[in-house]
Amino acid sequence: MRRAFFGFAFVMLASSAFAGDAEVKAGQAVIDGQLKALIANDGAKAYSFAAPNVKQVFPTIDAFMDMVTNGYPPVRRPQSYSFGKVEQTGPGSIIQQVLIVGPDGKDYEAVYTLQQQPDGTFQITGCSLRASNSLST
Repeated sequence: MRRAFFGFAFVMLASSAFAGDAEVKAGQAVIDGQLKALIANDGAKAYSFAAPNVKQVFPTIDAFMDMVTNGYPPVRRPQSYSFGKVEQTGPGSIIQQVLIVGPDGKDYEAVYTLQQQPDGTFQITGCSLRASNSLST
């Protein structure tokens, strides 16, 4: 009986870890999709990854793209990017570090926040950006 309980507990822990991995991968797919859309100048697609709180502040695709272009040039036109540290801050809530080489060849760190929506998808609720001389993953 005890062995069966520990087996069940292990399965429950393992499935929790996999659920977390699935959320992280889903969040990374959203960020990757938005970055690829920005690189391709597809404003409508890039905007589709924004959460309602972002769309409330930037109610049109043009307003959103102006904000990204003027405020986040490394995000708008990265030479390259890779995913760094990730943290799940609660159910359906993720903070994801993205290491970016900007159009100027300098290193940047973008920190994205994502929230799972009622339909189960993740959307980007915010992004902060800073220049960095040395980035850690």
